[in-house]
Amino acid sequence: MWTVSRRIPAPADTVWQLLTDLDAWPMWGPTVAGAELASGGFELGAAGRVWTPVGVPLPFTITEFDPGRTWAWRVAGVPATRHGVEPAPGGCRAWMSAPVWAPAYLPVLAVALHRIGDMAVDSGAKG
Repeated sequence: MWTVSRRIPAPADTVWQLLTDLDAWPMWGPTVAGAELASGGFELGAAGRVWTPVGVPLPFTITEFDPGRTWAWRVAGVPATRHGVEPAPGGCRAWMSAPVWAPAYLPVLAVALHRIGDMAVDSGAKG
């Protein structure tokens, strides 16, 4: 997998909330217009739909889940991105990985991490 990461001056818990809040995905994900779970919570095996910016809904399944740390998914049956966060001095380090066949997706992930960082810092300033 290819990985991009970013240090964020906010608690890891704050970033984790953004990574797992489907309502927040369109705010930080350049390729996400919306998302919903079929039922239940965001956990291993959870399924739902994610909408692309052109309005196409795609099914997804959470394939890896370590609460507060990491999650990964399959979108339309294809292994997709991994997402993670870990505490670091002064805040945390967030990262996202793309499959080895998708290095062209790394700039999209970098934009997402930048947006997540801004959102996490803004949420701390408001709190």
